[in-house]
Amino acid sequence: MSGAQEIGRSKGGDAIAPTPQNTPLSNAPLTREALSRPTVGTIGEEDESAQDVAAALQSNPALAGMIQDKLTSLVGRSSGYIESLPSHIRRRVEGLKGVQVEHTKIEAEFQKEILELEKKYAEKYRPLYERRAAIIQGKNEPSEDEVKAGEAVDQDDEDEDEEEKKESLAAATAPADAAKGIPEFWLTALKNHIALSELITERDEEALRHLVDVRMSYLTEQAGFKLEFEFDSAKNEFFSNQLLTKAYYYQDEVGFSGDLVYDHAEGCQIDWKEDKDLTHKIETKKQRNKNTNQTRTVKRSVPVESFFNFFSPPKPPKDGEIEDDDADLDELDERLELDYQIGEDLKDRIIPHAVDFFTGKALQYEDMDDLDDGDFEDDDDDEDEDDYDEDQPARRSQLGASAGSQLGASAGSQQQECKQQ
Repeated sequence: MSGAQEIGRSKGGDAIAPTPQNTPLSNAPLTREALSRPTVGTIGEEDESAQDVAAALQSNPALAGMIQDKLTSLVGRSSGYIESLPSHIRRRVEGLKGVQVEHTKIEAEFQKEILELEKKYAEKYRPLYERRAAIIQGKNEPSEDEVKAGEAVDQDDEDEDEEEKKESLAAATAPADAAKGIPEFWLTALKNHIALSELITERDEEALRHLVDVRMSYLTEQAGFKLEFEFDSAKNEFFSNQLLTKAYYYQDEVGFSGDLVYDHAEGCQIDWKEDKDLTHKIETKKQRNKNTNQTRTVKRSVPVESFFNFFSPPKPPKDGEIEDDDADLDELDERLELDYQIGEDLKDRIIPHAVDFFTGKALQYEDMDDLDDGDFEDDDDDEDEDDYDEDQPARRSQLGASAGSQLGASAGSQQQECKQQ
């Protein structure tokens, strides 16, 4: 398990929060990328039987699907190799498994100690976050030393050949009628995160302008963490809650890679004011009576995409709850992974480095591999087509794509009451 990631990581770094790892709904086979790839000779024109099979599969999607389902069912099954070994060899293999059991116990202790270390340093960070919140909300002004330290960071990042130096703002004072603090700080910071920017709609922005602080704290009774979104209730016309919360829970056992494993998340109930629910819209439909020919107007509430669906997280299925429908499982798995990923990014990246997301500096370190191939158009010039490296790793799909629709589908999940002050 890792702590907050450095915002200045290399551009080629992995943008996905590394730990604890999300648990897929179906176990995938282990890959061995370090091994060389097997090579298959090109099918020649003389190999008509192979071409006939390929043509038959292409013209018969049902047959191709049936074969694919059969191959998928074989994933993870024993090849029979271990069972074919002599009994004294299999005994040694079982002994190795026993050694691995002890290794897993030590891994669990290791992760628990790391978690305790993170909690220790979270308390050291707390005064800095409180100081940051006071400046953002206009309760305090930064000191001259703080301003000079911030300016020094910018100078270090600028081109060394640039001779012109900016005038220091350390002695600058605000006019008497100036706005307090830094308006829309958290709205701007959240919109500068790829996945969250996909969740935030124009309607959401009106409410998020009243977001004054975002905090993270570790749970005490169970392994996990809690996110807190504090709003200015005096100016917020959308809901009466001052605090919206969301908790992420880990499983008691570590995963295969030795990391803590995400279990589930719990959001909270938002007390929307009348006609201000940003997660639903009212649709008006006219209906005509077949017998009397009279018409009536019917109104219904329809779920819509919204950042605030984040507080109604999807729930992992329990045994027997979902039938063996691969499409449903895949969709739920994607929603769970997206929801968990955003929570981890808030915990490890956005909250610790909020000022870098506000200024846009954090965007310099966004992993380009997170962009989907669909975000790029083909170049008309195909001259360099042969230079393409077929062995390069496939790009990961962008987490932000269709994020609002994925999380919006879970608006009916169970919730815990939000704190209201």
